[in-house]
Amino acid sequence: MTPLDETGAAAAPRAGGPRRRRVRGGAPLPLLLPALIGLAFLVLPLVALLIRAPWRSMPDLLTSTEVWQALQLSLVCATVATAVSLVIGVPLAWLLARVEFPGRGLLRALVTLPLVLPPVVGGVALLMALGRNGVVGRWLDAWFGITLPFTTTGVVVAEAFVAMPFLVISVEGTLRAADPRYEEAATTLGASRFTAFRRVTLPLIAPGIAAGAVLAWARALGEFGATITFAGNFPGRTQTMPLAVYLALQNDPEAAIALSLVLLAVSIAVLAGLRDRWMAAS
Repeated sequence: MTPLDETGAAAAPRAGGPRRRRVRGGAPLPLLLPALIGLAFLVLPLVALLIRAPWRSMPDLLTSTEVWQALQLSLVCATVATAVSLVIGVPLAWLLARVEFPGRGLLRALVTLPLVLPPVVGGVALLMALGRNGVVGRWLDAWFGITLPFTTTGVVVAEAFVAMPFLVISVEGTLRAADPRYEEAATTLGASRFTAFRRVTLPLIAPGIAAGAVLAWARALGEFGATITFAGNFPGRTQTMPLAVYLALQNDPEAAIALSLVLLAVSIAVLAGLRDRWMAAS
């Protein structure tokens, strides 16, 4: 029924649309207990990592040559992989969101496949495609002398392969939410499709691009399986932070904990940076 005001007339709806109501009252025990168990299951390992951290020796551990090389390589490769994802991922997201063509659903599934594909399988697939005897890699080696596996460039390729779907999904969702009539208005005024995209669409979807880039960067920074399979684990050349954590865990557990805390801090920073976007979406 339509609510009435004090005069008996129909009350006008509140501005901003319907407001979501929160359920009041205590949570029932059959829901509260599993929820607390789930919370403890997710939080306890992180708390244990903080408790067992070698805080006194942390500066020495994080300033060692091996750790600094791994950290520097991870930051550089993750940044370059994100830049590559932006250059080719944003147009791909626009294609999926704005252009109707047969097989678009299949193409979207293929683009998002690295999200669910085991990273080691992704590394093997990259070897089959870009290795020296790969489908494309053999021609790169024969014609241009380019070898990607077990190089720093191979690290960038592996990280971009697993990280770009995060960017594409984020940008595509933002494009679908954006009103295409602004682009149509620009084209009716004489602008080309590319000019409308550059001058109208890009400013509209900039928050989605930024969020997708941050997610892609964080995913690239934490990549392990595809990197070790396609690029190997060579200190100073292909050994990134996750690989250094795995290697240190076998020889120096305290160093592994210190490196893990660095990656944990980066993850928290990413979540904090995207919090406003998530809160606005909810």
